[in-house]
Amino acid sequence: MGRLQSKVAIITGAASGFGEGMAYRFAEEGARIVVADINTRRGERVAKKIGDAAVSVQTDVSQASEFDELLHVTMEAFGRVDIMVNNAGFTHRNGDMLGVDEHDFDMITAVNMKAIYHAARKIVPIMEKQGGGVILTTSSMDGIRPRAGLTWYNASKGWEITATRSMALELAPKNIRVNCICPAAGETGMLTQLMGGDTPEVREKFLAAVPLGRFSTPLDVANAALWLVSDEAAMVTGVALEVDGGSSI
Repeated sequence: MGRLQSKVAIITGAASGFGEGMAYRFAEEGARIVVADINTRRGERVAKKIGDAAVSVQTDVSQASEFDELLHVTMEAFGRVDIMVNNAGFTHRNGDMLGVDEHDFDMITAVNMKAIYHAARKIVPIMEKQGGGVILTTSSMDGIRPRAGLTWYNASKGWEITATRSMALELAPKNIRVNCICPAAGETGMLTQLMGGDTPEVREKFLAAVPLGRFSTPLDVANAALWLVSDEAAMVTGVALEVDGGSSI
């Protein structure tokens, strides 16, 4: 049997990048997957590739009301929630912190921060009734070691780490574990924004800060996430696991 056999996992931002990698990896280990993403076409593609063990739900995590529909579809399809992965993310373009307009700043706080609040308010009562569960957030090594040019993004990722640790303390008596994962920049849709452009010179500069000499991949992140949400990590909570090739050293 797989490590997540019969578990139900909601993954936001699961239509691409790290979230897509988690959806496939978790499904391989027996989980039933709720692909939650604002991009309906891509979300349906991921769910179709997984098969009958997955459903797709169009979800804008910046809106509290969207979580009601997400939970309705999840409970109708699978009847429970064992794993909540807050993976959807947003960043401003790498550059002068004063050049980030208010719209982008508000999107960062809404998607990277407030969505975790919305998810917790909906998911925690369900998990408590079930006797426990796991919450995992995709943070970033930039929340541990800030990178110049990404000030407001860095700050949101630092917030995610602090929120993870505080939630872990408060939810431990309910048998709900809360962790986050901190990848290095990866080949995802946000890479160009994070780097401030995509040229061989820019890539070389970014990779120079990674001792292992490469970007993270969806599979790197998915394998680490799989362990954190599985029963193998039953004694692990409040952790910010670095999957960054040594960038945080």
